[in-house]
Amino acid sequence: MVADPDAPEPIELNYAVAHEAVAAAVPDRPCILWGDRRFTWADVTDRTRRLAAVLGPGRIADERTIDPWESPHRHVALYLVNGNEYLEGMLGAWKARWAAVNVNYRYVTDELVHVLGDAEVEAIVYHGRFAATLAEVLPRLPRTPRLLQVDDAGGAPLLPGATWYEAALAAATPEPPTGCSPDDRYIVYTGGTTGHPKGVLWRQADFIATCLGVTDPVEALAERAAAPDRQPLRALPAPPLMHGAAHWNALSAWLAGGTVVFQQDPSRLDPVDLLDTCERHEATSLLIVGDAFARPLADELRARPRHLPALRHLVTGGAILSPAVKAELLDHLPGLRIVDILGSSETGRQGVRSSGGSGPAPSATFGRSATTLVLSDDRTRELQPGDPELGWLAQRGRVPLGYLHDRAKTEATFPVVGGERMAVAGDRARLTADGSIELHGRESGTVNSGGEKIFAEEVELALKHHPSVYDVLVVGRPSERWGQELVAVVALRPGTDATDATDEELRATCEPYLARYKWPKAFVRVPAVERSPSGKPDYAWAKAQAAAVTG
Repeated sequence: MVADPDAPEPIELNYAVAHEAVAAAVPDRPCILWGDRRFTWADVTDRTRRLAAVLGPGRIADERTIDPWESPHRHVALYLVNGNEYLEGMLGAWKARWAAVNVNYRYVTDELVHVLGDAEVEAIVYHGRFAATLAEVLPRLPRTPRLLQVDDAGGAPLLPGATWYEAALAAATPEPPTGCSPDDRYIVYTGGTTGHPKGVLWRQADFIATCLGVTDPVEALAERAAAPDRQPLRALPAPPLMHGAAHWNALSAWLAGGTVVFQQDPSRLDPVDLLDTCERHEATSLLIVGDAFARPLADELRARPRHLPALRHLVTGGAILSPAVKAELLDHLPGLRIVDILGSSETGRQGVRSSGGSGPAPSATFGRSATTLVLSDDRTRELQPGDPELGWLAQRGRVPLGYLHDRAKTEATFPVVGGERMAVAGDRARLTADGSIELHGRESGTVNSGGEKIFAEEVELALKHHPSVYDVLVVGRPSERWGQELVAVVALRPGTDATDATDEELRATCEPYLARYKWPKAFVRVPAVERSPSGKPDYAWAKAQAAAVTG
């Protein structure tokens, strides 16, 4: 593809520089609200400058001298639950030209050793509640990192060689950041659903444009944030910030001059706490992940209705938000607009669909972004609207550089097609006649049964139409007849039992939505479906449940 010589030069932003500019425009506005804690933009600027001083210089190489799958920075790991320290850790690292690394706090020792070793971290900011696990990990790392321990009132003593986070900040001298570049890296580790977690490397300028959707220059961001007629934006990301979607939501709010809100206890999903926080701090948007978050919220709204006039948007992504739950939420909060975002760590935002408010009726497809396309099954050509072929959802334009320390996976996930480098994360899709995206699901989540390829997500969505189904995951297990047979691992609504949703009734629920060969051959009922704190499915757990029950 030949570049358009008349096309405007893309805006090149660095996040730390942009945040400093917005902070100068709205210094007294709340930047973070968490219970009784209030941090203004001036407070966060001071604290992140101090953290940058604690870390010291983090740029260690010129990006022109390294491969795309290598990093030119020192790396600091964030081993934290949600709170001001997490966002301070990201922003303070970037001001010092370090790269922050997200760490899944549910990982056990071996998983932590892999991620911290793979990222070659030289510093770790961690909550005291994780100190005991971290103590087991540290002797197995290739280098001894600097340790900053956040006191979370759990009484954990300092690890040997560690410094209290607040004491380190208090002793530091804050200075404005210098030398920050659009080429500085943003790193996000994936969840490892198809193998070991992998660190996705982005140029910050590309990350800000593609993942956060910000393409304005710094001056325009600051001017818009300070506009006197601008309605205040208050975003509450409910999932853990260790997942990309959650901190993308927070970072987006900041670039709009908004406020990030945290629930009182951000270490667990508590629908009462979430809704009370929305009410108390007048949150204008709430980020969740599919039914795993939405169902408890709907149940709580049914039990104790809330009047939340400030809450305008419910944003979701990463897992299914079924039509029945969506309708129930809109019934309880009729002024709400539900925004379902399609994307991944490797592609950024690729599509959106919305319902509620005064907009059009909900759609089963996603409206795609200008840089989203569908590639043919052999990844050699771009499919056109209405083409019946099932292809690969892809992203062109400003895409990641690669996976940290992994050339082979970099070249596989970011292929060159027609002379243009693209990102292909593994989602299967079709383009409808009007150019919308008909999403079928991850290739890694398919089951080959009797020679037919079945996408787990479409079966899960069909089963969720049954009123007694609270949650469900669909997996394959070995079968002499079919090679693999489809098994649904089902959690029923509280107060119901198997007589309220027999196997025959569940299969009948699928009939309007799925061909018969896609119906589950067996059902396994469990008290609750296991998911990650972000609401994403734990298919390894579901496969173990399916394997344990035969017949």
